[in-house]
Amino acid sequence: MTPPPAGLRVRDVRPFIGAADFAVSKAFYVALGWQVEYEDASLALLANGGHCFYLQNAYAKEWVENTMLHITVDDAAAAHAQVKALLDTGAFGGARLAPPKREPYGALVTYVWDPAGVLLHLAQWLDEEGAAGPAHA
Repeated sequence: MTPPPAGLRVRDVRPFIGAADFAVSKAFYVALGWQVEYEDASLALLANGGHCFYLQNAYAKEWVENTMLHITVDDAAAAHAQVKALLDTGAFGGARLAPPKREPYGALVTYVWDPAGVLLHLAQWLDEEGAAGPAHA
C-alpha cells in the first residue's frame, strides 16, 4: 500500500448523517448500543467501540436516503436478531430490516434502514468457506 502524501495523516473519520426526527433517530442508535458523547439542539456525536459519527438535526430526503454506513460487526445474524427485536417494539416506525445476505465481496451483511432512511450495512467478514474471517480495513 502506498503511504499517504506528506502532511496528510488521517487519524479519524466521522461522517455526518441526517435525521428526519432527531430524537427518534438518536434513540434508535442508543438502543443499538451507541453512546451519546456530545449533543446540542442540532448535533449529536454518537460513539461505539471507538468509532463515531455525527447525527444532525437536519433532513433532506435525497441526501439522507442516499447515505450509507458500512459497520463491521462480529456476527451479522446476531445483529439481525437484535435489530428485529428492537423494531418489533414499534418504537421506530420508519426503520426497517432485511435478512443477512452473503455479498460477493466477502461479507455477510444485515441491511438496516434507520428511522430517516439511512442505510446501515452491518457486515461480518467471511473467509472463502463462509466462516467468520479477519476484519477488513
